[in-house]
Amino acid sequence: MSELLLEVHGLKKYFPLTGGIFGKKQGEVKAVDDISFYVKKGETLGIVGESGCGKSTTGRLLNRLIEASEGKIIFEDKEITSMSNSELRKTRREIQMVFQDPYASLNPRHSVEQILEEPLIVHGIGTKEERRKQVKEMLEVVGLSSYHAKRYPHQFSGGQRQRIGIAKALMTKPKLIIADEPVSALDVSIQAQVLNLMKDIQKEFQLTYIFIAHDLGVVRHISDRVGVMYLGRLIELAESEELYENPLHPYTKALLSAVPVPDPDIKRKTILIEGELPSPANPPSGCSFHTRCPQVMDICKTTRPTEHNLNGHFAACHLYNE
Repeated sequence: MSELLLEVHGLKKYFPLTGGIFGKKQGEVKAVDDISFYVKKGETLGIVGESGCGKSTTGRLLNRLIEASEGKIIFEDKEITSMSNSELRKTRREIQMVFQDPYASLNPRHSVEQILEEPLIVHGIGTKEERRKQVKEMLEVVGLSSYHAKRYPHQFSGGQRQRIGIAKALMTKPKLIIADEPVSALDVSIQAQVLNLMKDIQKEFQLTYIFIAHDLGVVRHISDRVGVMYLGRLIELAESEELYENPLHPYTKALLSAVPVPDPDIKRKTILIEGELPSPANPPSGCSFHTRCPQVMDICKTTRPTEHNLNGHFAACHLYNE
């Protein structure tokens, strides 16, 4: 097994719900509810799930853009959750994010040169000439030209803006990039170009990715391992091909049955998930999926399933109890 870059143990994020005249706490939203996983150097871990399952919150917790309620995040044997601000500042050079919306994540008042220079200025890297040289080099790396440096975000298409977002993440030469739905706002034809660019950059710069998305087809294209989230919990985790060929959890089976197959001769039965996604402010007891599961048993309603390891394929489901 390659060396671990990131380890996550028992990570939780609960947001307080307040109400009334005095804004008293009336409950909490369990956005991320006790998840654990690891990421090896040089691999891509995909995290998938429906909207509201906690995957984007997980991404923001990993470099402390928001603070965890509980749990440990260990990056290169250093615990991020207990770092001082000055230590965290140094670590953030090595953990960068690519955000979902290239329209919102770039400052419209700044030129591309100013946008890409900003991380270098914040971290005190290089002289002005060195920074400008690096900006031009990085634009070439992501498939744009050095003369684009003087332009502003509104002068680019969505795909080009996302390339600028990727270039910005690369400026500090990070080891880990957390990509939060980086292609979901783009046309399908542009998505493939950006995904292929990310794969090429990964090889060139020896990067590790955490790739967050709701589109299972996109995740399969880029990921080595895939984790499936439901209502703040990680319910299945396996090698990419293993998960797609042999899903274990009923929720994963239902998700995969809805992915379109490009061959009209292949007929696949769609598994319908009935009912609404429960509120993370009031999650069901036992297994969080039991209210919608077609294979529900009595134990599912009362007891939270433990994670079963079936030859490196992890599934949190009572179907696999001894």
